[in-house]
Amino acid sequence: MEGRTARIARTTGETDITLELDLDGSGSISIETGYGFADHMLTLIAHWAGWDLHVRCKGDTHVDAHHSIEDVGLCLGEALTHALGDKKGIARVGNARVPMDEALTTVDIDISGRAYLVYADEPVPAIVAGEEKDLWREFFKSVAFRAGLNLHVNFLYGRNGHHLLESACKGFGLAFRQAASHGRDGVLSTKGRLD
Repeated sequence: MEGRTARIARTTGETDITLELDLDGSGSISIETGYGFADHMLTLIAHWAGWDLHVRCKGDTHVDAHHSIEDVGLCLGEALTHALGDKKGIARVGNARVPMDEALTTVDIDISGRAYLVYADEPVPAIVAGEEKDLWREFFKSVAFRAGLNLHVNFLYGRNGHHLLESACKGFGLAFRQAASHGRDGVLSTKGRLD
């Protein structure tokens, strides 16, 4: 199996980001987004997915964290696309059900090439770690659409926003790890390709 890695750089009037990813990593993770809660969530994703992930983002956090986290999602999605390559041999579908204290979230992923996001976040409080909860829908949307994922994140229940989002990020990492795992020959599609 060739190394499944990617390096992405993105500079706009709102953000300046570099991101390095190894899908088959050894646990090397360093995240600096300018928003500590996002650093924690991205670290959880990478750890539970088994990635090496290095992210540096300088963004307009004097406005809020929205542009930074949305653009990090775009970079992560693009990196996943590059690192997966032709997707031959991957399991393609993964799912996880992760509790975190009173919170429970399910995450289902199909690395299908057909981007779609279902994000049922009714239990998540309006404000989490000082930012609107919609920030995280935008993050997962950016990842899903850049990586061609059919992604379903369902917050089943819970009260604490940190716990709910932590269960979602752990679940994303686990589900992606399962979906990206090798164990087949060829591409898992009757079409013969994933796009």
